[in-house]
Amino acid sequence: MTVATGLSIGNEASPALAAHAIEQAMEKANLSVAGSVLLFLTSEFARDPVPALRAAAKAANCTQVMGCSATGIFTEEDWVLDAPAAAAMVFPDTISFDMPAEADMHQLLLTLAAPNAINTTWMTTHGIRFGGVSGDATGQGPFSVWQHGRGTAVGHCEAAINGVKGVVAAAHGLRVLNLPRPVTAVSGHDLLELGGKTALDSLHIASDGYQALPMHYIMAVFADSAEAISEGNYQIAPLVSGNEEASSVTLAKQIKVGQYLSWAVREQEAALADLQQTAVNLEIKLAARPDFALMFSCLGRGPYFYGGMDRDLSLLTTKFPGMPVIGFYGNGEIAPVSHDHRIGCELLEYSAVLGLFSQRR
Repeated sequence: MTVATGLSIGNEASPALAAHAIEQAMEKANLSVAGSVLLFLTSEFARDPVPALRAAAKAANCTQVMGCSATGIFTEEDWVLDAPAAAAMVFPDTISFDMPAEADMHQLLLTLAAPNAINTTWMTTHGIRFGGVSGDATGQGPFSVWQHGRGTAVGHCEAAINGVKGVVAAAHGLRVLNLPRPVTAVSGHDLLELGGKTALDSLHIASDGYQALPMHYIMAVFADSAEAISEGNYQIAPLVSGNEEASSVTLAKQIKVGQYLSWAVREQEAALADLQQTAVNLEIKLAARPDFALMFSCLGRGPYFYGGMDRDLSLLTTKFPGMPVIGFYGNGEIAPVSHDHRIGCELLEYSAVLGLFSQRR
């Protein structure tokens, strides 16, 4: 095996955890020198990750260390929340994490960002981005992003993964409750009318039977066409509030008149079915058995969503036994989305972004 992971858990944020995770991965991969490393650390490391990065570089015998801090991290072996831990994936020198090629619009770019670094200046430029947002459980606490073995001043980093073929998609994990309807009236973040009905009436009709759920389980999904929603190629807007007097619904994102919108519910079995189908479709598209996977899951989707176990991770490891997997639970997921034959990227919520990769031989 030339790609492998390691996971180390402790009582304090010690650089030794990072070194131990690297050492585990190096032994599994039968490597004495790594070509590059993905290293994810829990948020206990966020205020000062430098000692851990130095320990990781020394253990891997390379300086090409990329990653970030997050509330929770995982490999195919296990997941960790609420404890200091390090997860590492090591790669041979035939696989490299390189600076993006500005002229290549179709390159896959692993992208990691702090919450305050998300903006359209870099997210809408060249490349097909996927990854996640670093941070703690609130999205307000300390966070850190690193590349080339040191922190990034701009709060985000990205790299083209060369030497592999990769495919990426997002699994939203939502059950869409009604057919897409055109948005006919909005005011700022307030959705006023949807397909000739008031927004609140439309929501009540669609969510009949789900009223007992907390509001954060109900979502608006929207796109520029009804077909895009039917294909699962949509954006997600959490609900903020319902206004009985105006019969409107306030959303976390602004929707435009002329777009299409459906109501959806977060549901465990729908989430698992969506991820299962996403994995099947990606393997078909990859046209090979994947050698490793990267997955970026919402903090609100993992063990907190599945009652103390990560059924997404279990599904993936059952479908691809023995395959190295690494990822983290973040404050947002970055995934490619199609817009009228153009590929861009979107910041998602409550989703899992999965990438499958096979080495070029």
